[in-house]
Amino acid sequence: MTELIPIGTILALLSNQIMKTVQAAKDVVFEKESFKILAKHLLDIEPVLKELESHHLNDSPATRQALESLENDVKKANNLVDKYKNRGRFYLLIKCRQIVNEIQDVTREIGNALAAFSLANIEVRSGISDQVNKIQNEMQRAQLETAQSRVQIVDKLNQGLSDQVFDKEFANDILSEIARAVGVPVEPSEISKEIASFKKEKEEAEDRKERAEVLFLDQVIELLSRADAASDYEEVRRQYFQRLDAVEKYDPREEWIQPFRSFFCCITGNVMVDPVSLCTGTTCERAALEEDWFGRGEETDPETGEILWDFSYRPNIRVRQSIQEWRELNYCVKIRSCKTKLISHVDSLVEEALDRMEELVREDSVNKDWVSIGGLTDLAVAMIGGGVVSEDVENKLLVTLKEIIDGHERNKAIFIENHGIEKIVPCLQLDSSVSKAAIELLYEVLRDRSGWNEGFCNTLSQQNESIAFLVYLVKNPVHETAAKKLAEEILMKLCEVDENVIQAAKVNYFRPLIDKVIQGSVPVRISMVRELLTMELDEEKIELLGEEGLIPPLLEMASANIESKEVSLHALVKLSTFHHNKRIFASLGGTTLILKLMFSSHMLAVVVPKCTEILANLSSNGDGIKYMVDQNGAHLELEPVITGLLSFQHNLNSLDVVRKPALRALLGICRAENGLVKSAVLSASGVSVILALLDDSNQEIRELAINLLFLFSQHEPEGVVEYLMKPRRLEALVGFLENSDKGDVQMAAAGLLANLPKSETLLTEKLIELGGLKAIVEIVRSGTIEAKENALSALFRFTDPTNLESQRITVELGVHPLLTSLLRVDSVTASARAAALLGDLSMRTHELSVVHPKKPRCLCFHFTRKRLSVCAAHGGECSVGATFCLLEAEGALDRLVGLLEKKVDATAYEAIQTLSTLVREDSPQRGAHVLHENGAVGPTIEVLRWGSESLKGEALSLLEKVFTRDMVELYGSTARLPLMQLTGGSFFEDGHLQRKAAKVLLLIERYSRSSSTYSVTGLNNSF
Repeated sequence: MTELIPIGTILALLSNQIMKTVQAAKDVVFEKESFKILAKHLLDIEPVLKELESHHLNDSPATRQALESLENDVKKANNLVDKYKNRGRFYLLIKCRQIVNEIQDVTREIGNALAAFSLANIEVRSGISDQVNKIQNEMQRAQLETAQSRVQIVDKLNQGLSDQVFDKEFANDILSEIARAVGVPVEPSEISKEIASFKKEKEEAEDRKERAEVLFLDQVIELLSRADAASDYEEVRRQYFQRLDAVEKYDPREEWIQPFRSFFCCITGNVMVDPVSLCTGTTCERAALEEDWFGRGEETDPETGEILWDFSYRPNIRVRQSIQEWRELNYCVKIRSCKTKLISHVDSLVEEALDRMEELVREDSVNKDWVSIGGLTDLAVAMIGGGVVSEDVENKLLVTLKEIIDGHERNKAIFIENHGIEKIVPCLQLDSSVSKAAIELLYEVLRDRSGWNEGFCNTLSQQNESIAFLVYLVKNPVHETAAKKLAEEILMKLCEVDENVIQAAKVNYFRPLIDKVIQGSVPVRISMVRELLTMELDEEKIELLGEEGLIPPLLEMASANIESKEVSLHALVKLSTFHHNKRIFASLGGTTLILKLMFSSHMLAVVVPKCTEILANLSSNGDGIKYMVDQNGAHLELEPVITGLLSFQHNLNSLDVVRKPALRALLGICRAENGLVKSAVLSASGVSVILALLDDSNQEIRELAINLLFLFSQHEPEGVVEYLMKPRRLEALVGFLENSDKGDVQMAAAGLLANLPKSETLLTEKLIELGGLKAIVEIVRSGTIEAKENALSALFRFTDPTNLESQRITVELGVHPLLTSLLRVDSVTASARAAALLGDLSMRTHELSVVHPKKPRCLCFHFTRKRLSVCAAHGGECSVGATFCLLEAEGALDRLVGLLEKKVDATAYEAIQTLSTLVREDSPQRGAHVLHENGAVGPTIEVLRWGSESLKGEALSLLEKVFTRDMVELYGSTARLPLMQLTGGSFFEDGHLQRKAAKVLLLIERYSRSSSTYSVTGLNNSF
């Protein structure tokens, strides 16, 4: 008697078989969801079987029979998994319905076996019956379905096979759908594998004597083999040349072979595409027969008219093949014609050829191969950028090549072999329509079904100017958005290579570089920033770098290791020269960071100079303390900053690379805030520190020092005078005044002198002796307007009315015409100071003017003598050189009056004071007459209407001197109203201005009453 295997052992083996089946199911590449459901159910069974092993089950025939049934069904499941695990994907798709049904059946069978096992064992019912019942119920009700999209593809394939549709168009279409559904690239190599899988299945079906399966697979293989992706290129070539040999008998000028009559549909009158035959033998177009003929209820033969006894029809394979052969002959004729036209290089003929080539590839995909086999692709590529056709035709050429290359790897290879990429790159910079066509063609060449073609992309990146032209396309506003998008995609792909990132940055395309600085590893970030530093960064590039987000990662690097600090700070030095970047930098807390780094005692020498340069940039161009803020916009405490910057100057270890930018930063900050200048002078002993720098060996440091001293001298001039009076110090200052190449230095030196006490007469004498006065006059003559303003202020030292000798030297240097010319400049400061200086010189003219006493006329003899020129204002002999006479300075009086008419307080004030020097209080008639003759009195009265209080006061003082009896006669009525307005209608006002106005008004009233007959002409007799 045979020994029975224990029930527990059977359960263990069954559990093991289930786990193997589950694992194998995971490896099936198709209908994964269905196999996943099967595996889930099997996994649910496995723990139940494990638990049953621990029970002493009833070893009855029913139990063994149930276990045997369950074991057989699990083996079926395992065999099913093995059957489809390594099959081709195309085959699995075509068999999707069958696969799902088989999985569903085996699942249900296992469920039934599990139910039978449950019934045979009371132990199961009493123990884990609920769990077993749940599993078996789920499995018995299993309802699996394949995806609807796959079912539609299978139905479409089956319908095509049923209708005997074996043309290339349908083959391409169905193959493309199948490939997309199963995730197989439509590449000849991949498609060949799938068709080989079908052939293997066919051979196995033949071995199994499954004739229906063999026939079905044979039809599938025949159909899919007609698709372009499945075609044998050598066979395509052979077929082309076979057709070409057939057309050799036709005239080379022939462009069309007429179709046979049998090719035409009797319903539409057109050459048929899908011919079908009726029972009568009449052939017509399938769509026309179904829709136009039978669709409207016709029951006769469309050609003969006889009544149809059978409405069925079948594909006419022979006619379809004949039509296809005729079409292919015409393809060859057209290709031959296109070749002739392309070679002609005549625009119109070339354009015709290109139109015809587009028609060919759209009409039949085989022509994508045939136009290349026929040499048209080579010819077309050779014409790119050759200048043999117009830009319009060039555009058409590029569009046509894209049609030929689109989705055709072999034609792309031909394009590359003919140096197509090299030829297309220059087209990217042409007219927008040409560049658009060029970028679309280039994009098509570079892409394949799996993504980017790395080799082709590498070829492109090696072309001179390729990246520059792509950037041009992206940035040029005239190009269409679609073209820009393609160009940018290509650029971003090329910029996966660091070298290309750098090339793009050199032509202002910084996005890839910035991305690498943001996202790259530390070495990559450092490398990218180093490359950036080797570039010439003009203002446009600096602005772009800031706008596109380089500053945040640079600040992050500045907080990292020393190498990162060094390169990032170097880059920030460049970026911080642009105004908008300063705002970004400060808002991110950059100012706080660099101040921390700059004043850290442990910071290395490579870091501090860059920090001081950044600080200098932040305060430059008039920005001062605008960006001395934290990331919240709150202003930083700057007194410690000033102290720190000054400390760099007297620290013996500080190098010039630190001291110079520190001085620039200090200068920028102090120029912006007068309070900070005071802090620098008083709290940090700034004057003594900066004075010492005037002896420095570095020219730039000396120049920066003189600029700072100009600011500091406003608060502590005494120490500066003491320093300048030391040997050779004043010569150095005169040297700054003479430095015409540096307007800011001249301005600062002149301003420094202007701030020094004018009571220091020894300083004045020394300056004249050393040529300082001459240098100042030269600045007034040819310096910048800012330097002129300070030089004019410095001149007051030399035009002091108490120092006649200094005045004379100043006049001899030709200041009068210079000052007169400055009365008409746009600078209010310069005009006002020029007017005041003329007034200083004019104050001594009365004293210097020589008055010759009148002598009695001699009646005894007569001799001729030269008549002396008498000054109308001063009554004696006057000249600019001898008496500094204002009237003798050409145009001065007119321009002073012009300042009054401009109605600007500052210049009008100085003009009135200078005009007042012409009117002597003890004998005002001469001066008053001069002012009247030169039109000065009227504008002075007008000042009472618009001027400030101080200006009105000066005008009243002048009018008080001018209003003699004759002047009142001329101007009294004009002046009365503004004077009354100033007094408020009363002569007894308490205010100073009102009192002065009342005083002038009383003069008018007094002289008006004393004589109504007085004539102005009497004035002439009094002189």
